Amino acid sequence: MGVRRDEAERGSEARERLLAGYRPLPGIFDEMMDPAGRPRRHWQQFLDMLAAFGPDEIDRRFAAADRHLRDSGVFYRVYEDPAGVERAWPMSHIPLVIDAAEWEEVEAGLIQRAELLEAIVGDAYGSAELVAEGRLPAALVAGNPEFLRPLVGVAPPGGSHLRLSAVDLGRGADGRWWVLGDRTQAPSGAGYALESRIALSRTMPDLYRALHVNRVAPFFQALQAELSGLGRQDESRVCVLTPGPLNETYFEHAYLARYLGFLLVEGQDLTVRENGVFVRTVSGLQRVEVLLRRLDADFCDPLELNAGSRLGVPGLVQAVRDGKVVIANALGGGLVEARALLAFLPALAPHVLGGELAIPNVATWWLGDAAARRDMIRKLDEMVIASAFPDHAEPGLSDGVLGGSLDPARRKRVLQSIADRGVDFVVQEAVTLSTMPVWRERRLEPRPFSLRLFLARTGHGWQVMPGGFVRIADGDDARAVSLQRGARTADAWVLSDAPVAQTTLLPSPERIVIKRASGVLPSRAADNLLWVGRYIERAEATLRLVRALINRTTEADETAAPLVARIAALLGAWSAGPIDIPPAKAALIARAALSRGDHDGALPHLAHAARAAAAVIRDRFSPDAWRALERLCAIVDAPLPDGPAESEISERVETALRIVASFSGLAQENMSQLAGWRFLELGRRIERAIATCRFVEQFAETPVLDGALDVLLELADSQITYRQRYVMVAARAPVVDLVMLDPNNPRSVAFQLDRMEAHLAALPRNAEGRLSAPQQVTASAATVLRTTDATAIDDALIAATTSALMRLSDAIAATYFTHNERSEPRWEALA
Repeated sequence: MGVRRDEAERGSEARERLLAGYRPLPGIFDEMMDPAGRPRRHWQQFLDMLAAFGPDEIDRRFAAADRHLRDSGVFYRVYEDPAGVERAWPMSHIPLVIDAAEWEEVEAGLIQRAELLEAIVGDAYGSAELVAEGRLPAALVAGNPEFLRPLVGVAPPGGSHLRLSAVDLGRGADGRWWVLGDRTQAPSGAGYALESRIALSRTMPDLYRALHVNRVAPFFQALQAELSGLGRQDESRVCVLTPGPLNETYFEHAYLARYLGFLLVEGQDLTVRENGVFVRTVSGLQRVEVLLRRLDADFCDPLELNAGSRLGVPGLVQAVRDGKVVIANALGGGLVEARALLAFLPALAPHVLGGELAIPNVATWWLGDAAARRDMIRKLDEMVIASAFPDHAEPGLSDGVLGGSLDPARRKRVLQSIADRGVDFVVQEAVTLSTMPVWRERRLEPRPFSLRLFLARTGHGWQVMPGGFVRIADGDDARAVSLQRGARTADAWVLSDAPVAQTTLLPSPERIVIKRASGVLPSRAADNLLWVGRYIERAEATLRLVRALINRTTEADETAAPLVARIAALLGAWSAGPIDIPPAKAALIARAALSRGDHDGALPHLAHAARAAAAVIRDRFSPDAWRALERLCAIVDAPLPDGPAESEISERVETALRIVASFSGLAQENMSQLAGWRFLELGRRIERAIATCRFVEQFAETPVLDGALDVLLELADSQITYRQRYVMVAARAPVVDLVMLDPNNPRSVAFQLDRMEAHLAALPRNAEGRLSAPQQVTASAATVLRTTDATAIDDALIAATTSALMRLSDAIAATYFTHNERSEPRWEALA
């Protein structure tokens, strides 16, 4: 008994040390600590186990969680950042712990709210009885930018407008939960919540199991089953529709697509035909019957919605009308995100549902009502003024601002805007959010937070994810809880009274079906893989030219001057730098090729173009390959020292070449050698063959310049092979044979064509018994080289080969990417 008493005393002392200095603000509800300064019952076990770790172990485990997120590539973007920098996920490692009994009440209230919002959306696009009876102002519906008139009268396939919903909650000083807002447009955060859960559960598995934390996998399992079940044809598939990699939550889109087993697509991947919606793949058009939408509805169809959108799918609205596709959430579902609606929900709930809201929302007054406008303007200093509709008001008011914080000039502008168009504004009661603990500087501190919870409609009704996405303010101002303004995030642990069964979307080991393919390859992904290969290979060619230029400028021999002039001319024709710099200033030409981002052939342009193309298909590269691209961009963005500095230029070239080589090697060794890898390889081979043709044209021209053949061997990385084979000074015929015709030289044009023939033969569309268009171009060019002697290689044959290689790129695009629809070229290769 004495031993147990000693352990209890030590545990109590450890917890006291952990909580030392934790002081909730007066009058604020704290999630962890009651008003008497004691830990709440459902937090005690968590705190005891955390205290037993000690500060060093806590720091180690939290660092491991950060490392997991970093290695998984979890990031977000800040829209106001002009550079569009990817930022590391700002995780706060202490979860919000929610008691099982309290969770049951929250869950019931959220389901009630989801039913109410579904009824309002259905009425707005259907009979409009709520407006006709005066229960909703017509201006609140018709004046809402998310009210999409082309969808009026269109019943969504499957019968429900809302299949996903998110609710932002805050707890007031009295301990009650309040709804701060609803998210029905394209609710975000569930994927981040899942990744945060994985990171914490792996770094604190003992604590996670001991607390009986409810798993979130069953929620995603139900969502997956529901969406998959909406398809009616066996060959159809479910896709996640994303705006693209520049969206702030693109990582989540890609992550959810992989986790749920759905295909990630952008609008340009899809096409609407008379018999449905299809995704363009390298194997042809594949039917899509269900879209999980992460793109704002207004941007989904430029024909009937936002004509300026380049993110959507022309004809998608008509496909919805025809019942060819189910969209979750349905187009127009964002209507009920409007803050103005919060002013009417308390009165609508008894009429629509027959009862009061179980979880009330923050008190809201819509200023489209004249009486409310007069009354609220007198109280403006104590109220929060905000946009009535998403992104539709005075700049800076989308998240709300306390009236008393407005300076006189801005207050005057806001009051005038309210007088002009009161329908665009609401005022809300200033909310004081509760606090929860964060780990900072090796101690716990209270910080305000809001909690986003998620719901999914299933065949058995609405299901709430037992956990959520917590946003924590960095300071004491609870209104600043926004990732775009520096907040941090945390997981939410919903406790169970009994052990929780392990659930995962992954099959058990004994039920895994062996697969050796990675599913369909969208044409856009293949297109970007091809261009990643081309950009990387073009960057290597530019670097080799710069190195050859610097090597010749450091030679004292005057015979090098003509070679310097020729290399400089090729860099100019290559668009790697300005053409008005005299060859005598070769170092300036080299500097331009390494630092000028405004030239298509210069290293900065090529490196960033490769990275941009790879970002669209980031999940197809290993983390090491992606980091190689990041390092290449970092190298080219670093300023070169002023002055000639040939040594610094040479060092920059060698460093960049090593990174390029590492990326190519990682892609070669780490990518599964399926269709995606073949398109990457085709891009590399096409660009290498074109570059080699240009090198031969410039440096094997007769009469041959002194030292030109040595330059050609250097550019083609074939010096060692030549010396071993001939043990003699460079002569035109054997050099040209080696770099143009030798099928065993991995740098020769013939070798590239041979590899391209193999890749094209392995791609789809070869079952018709005849060569595809790309195969025909490749076979013709390869046959010419195989039947040509080195002495017969002249400018005409080189030009014909180069032209064939460019036609090959166009033929690949026409066959696998455009599907007979117009496609705009990225840039004219080696024009």
